Amino acid sequence: MSHKEDFVAAIDIGTTKIVAIVGKRKENGKIEILGISKTASKGVKRGVVLNIEEAVNSIQKTVEDVQFTIGKKISDVFVGIAGQHIKSIKNRGYINRDSYDDEITREDINALIQDMYKIPIDVGEEIIHVLPQNYIVDNETGVKHPVGMSGKRVEANFHIVIGQIASARNIGKCISKAGLNLNQLVLEPLASSEAVLTDDEKEAGVALVDIGGGTTDIAVYYDDIIRHTAVIPFGGDVVTKDIKEGCSILQRQAELLKIQYGSALGDLAKEAEVVSIPGISGREPKEISFKSLAYIIQSRMEEILDAVIYEVENSGYFDRLSAGIVLTGGGALLKHLPALVKFKTGMDVRIGYPTEHLATDTIQEVNHPMYSTSVGLILKGFEQNMNHKNVDNANEPEIELDDSIEEEQETSKKDSKSGFMGNLKKVFTDIFDEDDAEM
Repeated sequence: MSHKEDFVAAIDIGTTKIVAIVGKRKENGKIEILGISKTASKGVKRGVVLNIEEAVNSIQKTVEDVQFTIGKKISDVFVGIAGQHIKSIKNRGYINRDSYDDEITREDINALIQDMYKIPIDVGEEIIHVLPQNYIVDNETGVKHPVGMSGKRVEANFHIVIGQIASARNIGKCISKAGLNLNQLVLEPLASSEAVLTDDEKEAGVALVDIGGGTTDIAVYYDDIIRHTAVIPFGGDVVTKDIKEGCSILQRQAELLKIQYGSALGDLAKEAEVVSIPGISGREPKEISFKSLAYIIQSRMEEILDAVIYEVENSGYFDRLSAGIVLTGGGALLKHLPALVKFKTGMDVRIGYPTEHLATDTIQEVNHPMYSTSVGLILKGFEQNMNHKNVDNANEPEIELDDSIEEEQETSKKDSKSGFMGNLKKVFTDIFDEDDAEM
């Protein structure tokens, strides 16, 4: 028995954890998470896979766990990509059509988007996403949905996300070595935004800040359009490292201290309160005051926030974000962090939970900011399936949840030139073929 289209599987390869997640769309359009599993991440640093073998072991372990939970094997997966190498650019493209009278079709828009994959970029880089922002039809600006309109010239402004080929290829190798098929790479801040942000926030103007272990991801929306994306190459792990060095304790002790007693505002921490840390290998225990711990955390969090503010200012929308900032990711639950962000930016701040599109009967474990990217990948998977169905009207499944993992599927060579198009099926099998030396 195999369930087609109503199931999507995804893997979030993070710096601190690897998550495997499976979801299904209910009749009311909401998503039910059927199973989720996380395992400690090894071989990943700052969002980039450095040791393929260790990463594959972690992926296999978490996939086995989730397969056991749902009682089925998964084959195709959506996977997140982040890392310092990610950058975004703006570009404009156009097509001239044969006739004024014919309606603009979905094929015209796809041709316009496809053309963006041919723009010149640096050696060693490739285009991950081409995101249309708005369209211009015969000088009529601000068009959001041109399909069905009449017009001869169609222009569009695009937000284009670019990443390193090597980094994307390494993710692909990890997935195929784990016996899975990579359906599509999705930029992590886009996935998190999908899971956490409301439509009203995207319209009013909002910055999503996803604080992970190794990276902090940013997505800026205004007037329902993605305006800016960025990945800052540090997150919660550097805070832990500072506590470890500042207090001369072990890494695991520093992590526990941060989670249990940490605060992002030194002035709000109580001077009199101290915590006793067992000494290393029988040495005298250490006493650490909550206040000194908070000041260590605050100084590093301010540094991360300075980088966030720089990126949001770069977007050109800093003064237009009526909905302010939404914090998500595992690092978002740090005590007093919203107060620090509000103090630094002067904006409204809320913590984002990935429940925006989830069914009420979904498993409770998912309702945690650390799973925002994972849930977002599931949502993006369903979105890609819908796009594929609309373009193709084909009956073939995009995602399958089978009782047996399929043998490696052959993908035609011509697909490999199509980059990361969301509506093209399994282009990655070719791109990430280890024997394929040429991109």
